[in-house]
Amino acid sequence: MSLTSNPLLSVQNVSIHFNTEGQITEAVKNINFTLQAGSILGIVGESGSGKSVTSLALMGLLPMPPAFIASGKILNSAGINILDTTTRKNIEPKMSMIFQEPMTSLNPLITCGKQVLEAVMLQQKISEKEAKKLVIQLFEEVKLPTPPETYNKYPHQMSGGQKQRVMIAMALACKPQLIICDEPTTALDVTVQKEIMELLQELQQQHNTALIFITHDLLLLKNFAQHILVMQKGESVEYNTTHEIFNNPQHNYTRALISCKPKLGARLQVLPTVANLQDVQNIFVPIAETAQDIEARNNILQQANVLVDIKNVSVRYTKTKNIFGQTTSYFNALHNINLQIKQGETLGLVGESGCGKSTLGKCLVRLENPFEGEINLNNINIASIAKGNYAQQVQIIFQDPYASLNPRITIGQTILEPLNVYNIGAKNERIQTVKNMLQKIGLEPDFYNRYPHEFSGGQRQRIGIARALVLNPQLLICDESVSALDVGVQAQVLNLLNSLKAEFNLTLLFISHDMSVVNHLCDTVAVMQHGKIVENNRVHQLFKNPTQKYTQDLLEAVPK
Repeated sequence: MSLTSNPLLSVQNVSIHFNTEGQITEAVKNINFTLQAGSILGIVGESGSGKSVTSLALMGLLPMPPAFIASGKILNSAGINILDTTTRKNIEPKMSMIFQEPMTSLNPLITCGKQVLEAVMLQQKISEKEAKKLVIQLFEEVKLPTPPETYNKYPHQMSGGQKQRVMIAMALACKPQLIICDEPTTALDVTVQKEIMELLQELQQQHNTALIFITHDLLLLKNFAQHILVMQKGESVEYNTTHEIFNNPQHNYTRALISCKPKLGARLQVLPTVANLQDVQNIFVPIAETAQDIEARNNILQQANVLVDIKNVSVRYTKTKNIFGQTTSYFNALHNINLQIKQGETLGLVGESGCGKSTLGKCLVRLENPFEGEINLNNINIASIAKGNYAQQVQIIFQDPYASLNPRITIGQTILEPLNVYNIGAKNERIQTVKNMLQKIGLEPDFYNRYPHEFSGGQRQRIGIARALVLNPQLLICDESVSALDVGVQAQVLNLLNSLKAEFNLTLLFISHDMSVVNHLCDTVAVMQHGKIVENNRVHQLFKNPTQKYTQDLLEAVPK
């Protein structure tokens, strides 16, 4: 591919190593790419591929030591190697960065307006009054609601999408020539993700700013970036125009990233994974679910007994109190929910953040109590079941596997703990049960004595699944359990859930904002908005012919 003269940045044979207690790790190996002013480059790859390390090197944010540049240079348009400069203050191009999780990037003790104000005043020699006016203009530019009021809001008072817009405003404060976006939409709903992508593209064109957009989801870049760099294990495996990457991918890994993401439309019986798509000796042949398969599955579910019956459930929280401590207004998190889940069914619960999905999941595991209504399990009100007995029947898998595992105990002890608590089997039998479970989820029994930090994100999520299944529950609740995973790892976990569902005769409540994942895994879909069920139907019928505008918007926002 030909390179034009005087690019904004030219990365030439850059290798980045880490020296940890004398052990050298090659994080990035001989990376090459160029970035033109006003263009968008997508960098894609799984966790650990070197995407973020590369971006931190561009920004001069690598911790040195332990990191060091082993070779190569990064030239700006003037031909200066920016890696050699001791200060980046007066060296072009001006850069700013938008990080993945806005809540960890924003100070919870300072209002959003003042945080952006600080960035403005550091970059521009203007009065505080002028700076505040500029911040409000930036808030208007990134389409935050009521900018003067937003200026005085704290981060916790805003949604995830609004916080990310604040970060975009902060990135624009220094009038950068390049903005690096490091997974800025990973944790967002599909509709919010679409809004942020459109906003970034609009601002990039308006300001003629170059963008580097880092992601693990290749499909996000199709109608967004002009060029794409595909990274695997620290190396560049493919670098080309977006059109060529999608229409004529040259590397098996690129083809794998495109193919392993679940898609709307025909369902595959088994999702392809990065590993089996790269195996040239055993070519993976996808098998789509047929109309006969769908009909047979529907017939089975029609005849199945109702396992969970949710009747008129409402949940509300105190919003304001008077001077006597009496509640004067409420926030209705759930309003008159009626829903049934049949034995062996996988029900997908979808909707944007704040719609009440997780609240309903918490009600089912009795972490929340309904204000009104009741939930029955096998025709018994769950409020009347002893907590110990109920916990053995209903389990949950959380979104963040690392946060839900105790870092101080081994994964064997983690999975063993429920068996000890409920005194199931003899001691030797329990340990063997745990090791058998490790095998079922695709991990070695020898991993029993390893700690959570020794595993990848996908492996930790498998451990969370094992801990939930070791009690052999009837109902398994998956609360955004694959949303934070790379597409390749996500495919592995979804295939695992499908196989375990059949083996253990599981009933699943699958909470998600990813419609393509729900399409692959679920039998039925319930759509939630503002604490209410607005649509409920078989997955193939609802996705083919949604009746509600809200459902249509959710489907339209899925990257095609």
